[in-house]
Amino acid sequence: MNAPATFKLLGLPGSIRKKSVSRAVLRTLRDALPAGVSMTIHELADVPLYNEDLEGDKPAAARALHDAVVACDGVVVMSPEYNHGMSGVLKNAIDWVSRPGYNSVLKDKPVMILTTSESPLGGARAQADLHKMFLSTLSRVAPGREVTIGGTGKAVVDGRLVDEALLKRILALLDSLLNEICLVQGRERRHAGGG
Repeated sequence: MNAPATFKLLGLPGSIRKKSVSRAVLRTLRDALPAGVSMTIHELADVPLYNEDLEGDKPAAARALHDAVVACDGVVVMSPEYNHGMSGVLKNAIDWVSRPGYNSVLKDKPVMILTTSESPLGGARAQADLHKMFLSTLSRVAPGREVTIGGTGKAVVDGRLVDEALLKRILALLDSLLNEICLVQGRERRHAGGG
């Protein structure tokens, strides 16, 4: 009997503050992942501002991010919405790993997008930014119902996502991400229950 397929995911929180909602949601998701799926959360606080002059000799934090993207099967991006757009921290990180243009480590890399905001819209405008950005990197955005997390003061309590309905929606989108990984890598996926 074959061992179940394993999926290695990389979580990128778009906020670097101590009580980051983005990090809290990623941690909650990590703890709820199905068997055979793991996720490493990669902090972005040490990644310097993107500078094309340093492409040939990337700073250590930028190299570590690049290597983490290479090593994973798929990326889970969690961005707050700032000024009706994506997080600058996250944009900067993607700028580092999106070179060379149209042929970077993000090309054909399955990506799952989550956004958050205190607003009831939950970062819907940041979602649009992220979709556009990953279109330009030729990444494979997981199809499905967009997940935006609004009213974060109630959805996240003591560093955990406590809204079970939202977590179910995130896990449904995760299922789409895993299917996308299988499509890209040409492997079969066995669902629980023999599907």
